[in-house]
Amino acid sequence: MSTQVFMLPDLGEGLTEAELVRWLVAVGDTVAVDAPVAEVETAKAVVEVPSPFAGVVAQRHGEEGATLAVGEPLLSVESSAASETYVEEERAGSGNVLIGYGTSEAPPRRRRRTAPAPTSAPVAARPAVKSPIVRQLARRRGVDLATLTGTGPHGVITRRDVEAVATDEPAAVDGRTGLAIRTRVPLRGMRKAVAETLTRSRSEIPEATTWVDVDATALLELRAALAAQGSAPGVLAMVARFVVAGLARFPELNARVDTERDEITHLDGVNLGIAAQTARGLVVPAVRDAHRLGMRGLDAEIRRLTAAARDGSSTAADLTCGSFTLNNYGVLGVDGSAAIINHPEVAILGMGRIFPRPWVVDGEIVARQIVQLSLVFDHRVCDGGTAGGFLRFVADAVESPTSAMADL
Repeated sequence: MSTQVFMLPDLGEGLTEAELVRWLVAVGDTVAVDAPVAEVETAKAVVEVPSPFAGVVAQRHGEEGATLAVGEPLLSVESSAASETYVEEERAGSGNVLIGYGTSEAPPRRRRRTAPAPTSAPVAARPAVKSPIVRQLARRRGVDLATLTGTGPHGVITRRDVEAVATDEPAAVDGRTGLAIRTRVPLRGMRKAVAETLTRSRSEIPEATTWVDVDATALLELRAALAAQGSAPGVLAMVARFVVAGLARFPELNARVDTERDEITHLDGVNLGIAAQTARGLVVPAVRDAHRLGMRGLDAEIRRLTAAARDGSSTAADLTCGSFTLNNYGVLGVDGSAAIINHPEVAILGMGRIFPRPWVVDGEIVARQIVQLSLVFDHRVCDGGTAGGFLRFVADAVESPTSAMADL
């Protein structure tokens, strides 16, 4: 028997660390080559890490919630000579899912629990903790679960056990306000990446904002008519199609600023980013080649990408390839917002909620379905005339969607 140590691999995209979200194996489990052993969160996405070794798990290096650097030990596996031969045979046909580890078809996730193999040093017993909420609470309050004795069934550590330890310690106090600190939330993973991107946007981009109130009554009527015929794209997809058409007419807003070469790079085609709120923070998956899709195609891709963002299965490429962002903050129940540009993009269009308001039509005050559109743009790439022209194009398309669709 020999011990092989699996180091946290290079996760690509220039990433140097990852948060250990969840272990998928326990000490004593038997693992096969390419079997997922841990779920980690990088600044880009949540991914499963496959094992390059086959054998019995001897040690897990790190607790859930810990941040590990690339190249640090992740897992120790005890393997026999026979299994090492098997590993080499598996590697010979292995694909390149993750820095040379992983195959095109992962083996079934069947795990057989066996007695731990003997090691040179005893393996510490795991605390009996079943609830991820309890683990998260312990991390936030700085409680070492290994020091606790659970009072739940079969020794399971409960929330009350963690809180009892935490309340025995004097509460930390914020130096500025004098108020007690309730919790400390580490800034890492996606939340850290979002913070860095938004900070860079605010510090580097001389932005300006323009907005317009738009009568979306005809748009909603068109969607209802399409739904009556069988199926209809969502309102966001309909607006997205108008945005893509607008970018074709105003390419200055679908660009990049190359400060090293003192150039503005206009892009050929649109990867439309869709801002999505998730439990891990705000992410922006992008519909690749959105200029090639109609409303229904956009609708299908938007639904697929936002679902993947919320369940944590978005790829790093999905979250970094956007050229322009559409932000539907109306789903949050707000009317308007001055959004922050998703660096290194140069503009973002926001859409508020659609709701009935008094509106003047043909000299009469009537109830109409109104939405506010706001455009935040990088003043280095264009002036107000271009930004206003793009925003007015999208607004006119929303107000007269049938006419706009005839010209697309």
